[in-house]
Amino acid sequence: MATAPTILVFDSGLGGITVHREIARLRPDTRLVYAADDDAFPYGRFTEDELAARVIAVMSDLIGRHRPDLVVVACNTASTLVLSDLRARFSVPFVGTVPAIKPACAASRSKLVSVLGTEATVTREYTKALIRDFGGGCAVTLVGSSRLAPLAEAHMRGEPMDDAEIAREIAPCFVERNGARTDIVALACTHYPLLLAHLERLSPWHVTFVDPAPAIARRAVELLGPAQEAEIDGRALSPAFLHFTSGRQPSPSLTAAISAVIKTRTT
Repeated sequence: MATAPTILVFDSGLGGITVHREIARLRPDTRLVYAADDDAFPYGRFTEDELAARVIAVMSDLIGRHRPDLVVVACNTASTLVLSDLRARFSVPFVGTVPAIKPACAASRSKLVSVLGTEATVTREYTKALIRDFGGGCAVTLVGSSRLAPLAEAHMRGEPMDDAEIAREIAPCFVERNGARTDIVALACTHYPLLLAHLERLSPWHVTFVDPAPAIARRAVELLGPAQEAEIDGRALSPAFLHFTSGRQPSPSLTAAISAVIKTRTT
């Protein structure tokens, strides 16, 4: 039997675990390495030049250590800034993460769509170009949050959540115009699905939150090909080798929280 491929999933923190979960579901035979650049989290405090240099340097080290067959950059901020540079510099194939504007706008009935991301992601020209190319006549509201990603990290560590703070962060997503309301919110940060239950509960009205992780996983499988049935049979979701750039070891409670996310089935 051929050796199963190694996939490196990279993010600034723990948000990419939501992407890892979907890849593990589609390719449970793979060796998954999860790398969190927690020593630099959050990425919003860096200039674009600083962040590009940081991601390239960290990626060079990770590729040298783990020799992946595929790298998934499970971070909108890094992908929209430096994905083309990574592809030019390294021979390994990369799958990036970009705001799910095309499917969000295609699914909207009210034609009022919001994109909820980090401040860096929603202000980047890459994101605005996606709206121009794939907006499909929708009015797209860009909402940048500086707090939701840190709140998601805190949630993973078992810290209590402040509902009022979350509600304030998501409030600009909900737009009423000419009798219509926002009906789709694209989550343009992989951390945000970690808070999905809170987002749904605190929304002023029902919307569909679009999680980019399933589409990212499907693209990874397109590049690698499906697993053989014999390899899938009887296997559980792949465990991840966890790498933190800070060098810290995850606590037992954090490890349990990560495992719980990986094993949670999405709809």
